[in-house]
Amino acid sequence: MSISGPRAARTDLAGVLSDFARTMATDFKIQHILEHLVERIVEILPITAAGVTLISPGTEPRYIAASNGEALRFEQLQTQLGEGPCLMTYRSGIAIAIPDLTVDVQFPAFAPRAVAAGLAAVFTFPLNHDEMRLGALDLYRDSPGRLDVEAMQAAQTLADVAAAYLLNAQARADLQDSANRSREASLRDPLTGLPNRTLLLERLAHALNRSQRVHKAIALLFVDLDNFKQVNDTFGHRTGDELLLAVGRRLGRAVRPGDTLARLSGDEFVVLCEDLNDPADVDAVRARVDTVMAPPFRLSDGDLAVTASIGCAVSSRGDELPIQLLHDADLAMYSAKRAGSQPIPILTPAQLEHAQQMTGLGPALTDAISRGELHLDYQPIVGTHDGRITGVEALLRWTHPTRGLVSPLLLIPLAEQTGQIVEIGEWVLKQAWADRNLWQRRGSADLAVSVNVSGHQFMSAGFADMVATVLLSGSIDPALLTLEVTETVFVRDIARAAVVHQALRDIGVRVALDDFGTGYSSLTHLLDNRVDTIKIDNAFVANLGRDQASNTIVTAVIELAHGLGMNVVSEGVETREQHAELMRLGSDSCQGFYFARPMSAASLEDLICGEGARYAPRRLPLGQRFGGAMEPGLG
Repeated sequence: MSISGPRAARTDLAGVLSDFARTMATDFKIQHILEHLVERIVEILPITAAGVTLISPGTEPRYIAASNGEALRFEQLQTQLGEGPCLMTYRSGIAIAIPDLTVDVQFPAFAPRAVAAGLAAVFTFPLNHDEMRLGALDLYRDSPGRLDVEAMQAAQTLADVAAAYLLNAQARADLQDSANRSREASLRDPLTGLPNRTLLLERLAHALNRSQRVHKAIALLFVDLDNFKQVNDTFGHRTGDELLLAVGRRLGRAVRPGDTLARLSGDEFVVLCEDLNDPADVDAVRARVDTVMAPPFRLSDGDLAVTASIGCAVSSRGDELPIQLLHDADLAMYSAKRAGSQPIPILTPAQLEHAQQMTGLGPALTDAISRGELHLDYQPIVGTHDGRITGVEALLRWTHPTRGLVSPLLLIPLAEQTGQIVEIGEWVLKQAWADRNLWQRRGSADLAVSVNVSGHQFMSAGFADMVATVLLSGSIDPALLTLEVTETVFVRDIARAAVVHQALRDIGVRVALDDFGTGYSSLTHLLDNRVDTIKIDNAFVANLGRDQASNTIVTAVIELAHGLGMNVVSEGVETREQHAELMRLGSDSCQGFYFARPMSAASLEDLICGEGARYAPRRLPLGQRFGGAMEPGLG
């Protein structure tokens, strides 16, 4: 349909723009609006077809809308050939007019194919918004001829409005996607990803309404782990979370397709069973729950067998309130738990011994410092290439008056659980620094000392000030003190950890990342928190020379650390072969039984300050001459 004159053109254009204005605030689909646009363009301009193609950098052009089949063929033809006025307009950002395709020389592939298909003229206009290019609006004619200035201006205006609409519609779509994601996150348990209480009640309400229409029963199984608190208290919340994830996976295998498995809170899980032909059908689901829960769970800390109490509530009428049915299932579960038909969690022998050892030690640890039951052992850190002792790591030991030596693997978690880790950690630091100053006065001036710091102590108020106060009691060189922390310190509270880390750097002490490779091992932590030393965990050192994967990991860590200006200490060196391999790979220092076992402060003093040590730096290895057979511990 041709335009009869400038006034008609302006009137028709105003009508199209008015249509666009009304849709800008709606949720109409982009496809629907653009198809309406190209149809209206054909009505108001002297053309026979119109199309819109959207293009993104690095992707194939994608057809969006066409007024008829011919326009669609011409849009697709340009995409197939990778040539045409649409693509050139998109790349240049300039409108292109070809009033007679039979004489066109710009598009040697497209022009003859398009003419053969009945196209005589084409006019393309860029879909631009500021510096952003979205694609092109294409106008087609089946007879040659130019578009007048008024029509060209109208077409470009429509192209500009279409670009603005596309951006507006995309922004709405992005906002809706974000809202949908936020709602989805609010309806899911953050640990397991299962539906939470809110989503369960929504689905339960829908199920109750549906059961009235289809005349089928629904049931709720309320599953509560027995003695879950004991798991958390014995093994820590990390193991507890690991167990909850494993339970969620197993219960997911027990439910039928279409059933809902939810986690309400803590150790409470609920299964919503729908479309039961008979209320007794839920017994089969419960039997599967019992079956999947029976085998022990294989967790990081070992195998753990856990039982569960299960309560059931059934609705055959569908007229109950969702919250009431959930409450009934909860009561049924507590009734089953009080009946005592389920045993307490079954621990492996090692875990049972661990739990028994923990019992009663907490109160005894309270006065361990004042009773003189704590002491420090030290393990030398040596230069990899020359064996020279450059430092020592302080290792906390506790000799209980009746139980004897308490394992460091038990002592540190106990101190954290009882809240005594900060006080004990301060004692360790003061004692280690005092011992180091004593060795300095006796001739070992340059010996550095490393002290392990727990995450609780590192993040405690005033930690950096306490370190600074301790340093005032001796050597004027704070760089002789290294504080060893694990990667979890920089994960729990990134902002707080960064503040403490910077305060320690201002004091001048060194910070080492201990057990590297066994935790999060994020490069982001290394970039944001530049430590002085990385300690490679003995799990990787143990297989050097026998396992290519360990060699690859150790090599990568050493190269990464050196590239960031950090030193490397390799822990757990026990053989000559491991030492030789670490020397070849370029580890700066080593620590392990091959050089020396942990030893008392007096034994270490004999080693570094005894006869002969004053005339030449003591070098290791020296076999097993120094120290006892005690394993390295945690400080």
